[in-house]
Amino acid sequence: MAVKCEEVEKNLSKLTFEVSAEDFEKAIDAVYKKNKNKFNIPGFRKGKAPKSVIIKYYTKAVFYDDALNSVLPDAYEAALKESGLDVVARPEFDVEEIKDGEPVVFTALVTTRPEVKLGEYKGITIKKIDYNVSDEDVDKDIEATRRRNARLVTVEDRPVEKGDIAVIDFEGFVDGEAFDGGKGENYELEIGSDTFIPGFEDQLIGANTDDLVDVNVKFPEEYHAENLKGKDALFKVKVNEIKVRELPEADDDFASEVSEFDTMDEYRADVRKRLEETAKEKAEGEMQNEAVDKAVENAEFEVPAAMIDNQVDNMIRDFANRLSYQGMNLDMYIQYTGQTLDGLKAAYRPQAEKQVNAGLVLDAIAKAEGIEVSPEELELNLVDMSKKYNMELDKLKELISEAEMEGIKKEMVLTKTIEMISNNAVAE
Repeated sequence: MAVKCEEVEKNLSKLTFEVSAEDFEKAIDAVYKKNKNKFNIPGFRKGKAPKSVIIKYYTKAVFYDDALNSVLPDAYEAALKESGLDVVARPEFDVEEIKDGEPVVFTALVTTRPEVKLGEYKGITIKKIDYNVSDEDVDKDIEATRRRNARLVTVEDRPVEKGDIAVIDFEGFVDGEAFDGGKGENYELEIGSDTFIPGFEDQLIGANTDDLVDVNVKFPEEYHAENLKGKDALFKVKVNEIKVRELPEADDDFASEVSEFDTMDEYRADVRKRLEETAKEKAEGEMQNEAVDKAVENAEFEVPAAMIDNQVDNMIRDFANRLSYQGMNLDMYIQYTGQTLDGLKAAYRPQAEKQVNAGLVLDAIAKAEGIEVSPEELELNLVDMSKKYNMELDKLKELISEAEMEGIKKEMVLTKTIEMISNNAVAE
């Protein structure tokens, strides 16, 4: 393949490559076979018109978009390999005029990895961090477990008190009109949890079961729904039930129910051990982050804007995927929160920039130190993954693509690099 590469500006190159006329014609034939049932040609049953007739009726350009999309990925990958460029962001493609019997010429505007001049990354001085676990921390953890294992008991002989669970029906009105999202039935509201609008829960204190209560509140100025910001609202509330949490006693029976231990002393000691391990991991993680941050500060490099843009897009895409698990899409989230897509991107940008900077410097350090992943290390990591996903190792390997395997190796190299920097840091 004839590949031409020219530098447009620093870290930006134009790649010119082509697909032969023969290969493009084969792609057009494939597109015709795949899409022929979509064409309605007078005098022919649907899907039975020859390619030549369709071309005469619509022109050959009717097949171009799909054919170009078919040949472009492989052609670009081959051109990239031949050029030897280290591309770090999605390219911008263009195609020159398409003529019968001639190669199709593509251009790709690509962002290349910037040069990183490393500064000090060994012997970096960082702040020593220790998180001590107190008796109070252990008590709070045990109390949280007691609350998770509490049972709700209905109270009928007194009104609502702070800490109760009020089971309510409610409907909200602004300027006398009900508003979307302001209605609920048999909602379990913990009084004092500050779950609802400020002032809402306090106005239910003293209400009895079956009471009807008018709750007057003002929506905060920073409220997520644009149409409700700063508005006065009236909620019509009916108290259906009053419940209290009945916590289990913190005794040996409780310990045996929530853990593998028979006594409270044993369970308490295990809680402390777990909290101490978590505290140690937190401290180590924060010291690692500081060491990496300082290594990045000590390096010299210029980050192409396209790299940051690309990372922001990846983060938005990941966020959209997480939303989908909650039954929501990105458009719904933006509408509900009153944000804009540009605003969301701006919010992600500082984090994206930090991640890109760290990635560039860690990659450069890994190359400078010759940090690699051995076949044995990769195998052990895959074994751990198979256990995590409760899957046979061979089956896991079948499911992992070549690109995904390279991604796993890269993550392992980055982890080893971070550990190297951290292990060589001086904590004071």
